[in-house]
Amino acid sequence: MPYLAIDTSSAVAVAIVADDGATLCAASALEPRRHAELLAIMISDVLRDSGVARDELVGVVAGTGPAPFTGLRVGLVTAQTLGFALGVPVHGVSSLDALAAGAVRALALPTGVEVLATGDARRREVYWARYRVSETPGIELLAGPGVARAAALVANGMAAGAVVVGRGAAGYAAELPSAEGAPLDPDPADLVRLALSRLAAGEVLPTEPLYLRRPDVHGTPAQP
Repeated sequence: MPYLAIDTSSAVAVAIVADDGATLCAASALEPRRHAELLAIMISDVLRDSGVARDELVGVVAGTGPAPFTGLRVGLVTAQTLGFALGVPVHGVSSLDALAAGAVRALALPTGVEVLATGDARRREVYWARYRVSETPGIELLAGPGVARAAALVANGMAAGAVVVGRGAAGYAAELPSAEGAPLDPDPADLVRLALSRLAAGEVLPTEPLYLRRPDVHGTPAQP
C-alpha cells in the first residue's frame, strides 16, 4: 500500500513510500524558484519508475513547512488536489520534523541527544526547531518552530549542545556549525514514516501550512 510524499519547503522533493516505510522511488531538485514547474513532472516520474499507478496510492503526505509562502503553497495545494482526485486522505507533517528524523537516522544519534533542525528563511534568517532523540516516537519537539537570525539562536542558547542540521545553518557556519554528514533538506520518505507512526498513535495530521511570517510580496491596497 504505497503513499506519495511531497515536500517543497526547500528542495522540490517527492517519494513513493511503502506502508512499511521503505522508499520505492524518490527524486529531488534544488530549484527553489521552479516548484510549480517541476513538481507535477517529478510526481509522474516517481510513479512511473516505481511501477505504482496513481489509483494504487492509499494516501498523500505533505511537508507543512515552515517555508516561504510560494513554494510551500505549491506543494500543499498539489497534495490536496491529488488527494481529492484520487479519493485518498492527505496528511501533513512538519518539514523540520522530517529533517530532524532524517538526521537521527543518517548520523545514528543515540537517545537523549538534542537536534537543532534549520531551514533557509531568507532575509538573513533561519527557520528552526529543537528536538530530543527518543525511543518512541523517535523525536520529541522541545522548542519551536520559529524564525530568527542565526546570532539570535546562539544568544538565547537554542543551539547550545545540539547537533545542528539543515540548509538554514549552512549559510551561517560561524554561528551554527553543522554536523558533518548531516542532511541539508528533509527526505520526503521521512514524512510518511512519521505520519504512519503518528496515525497509529491516534493523532490527527492537519495540512495547515507553517508560514511563520507574511509573504515576501504583498498586494497594494486599493485606494478609495
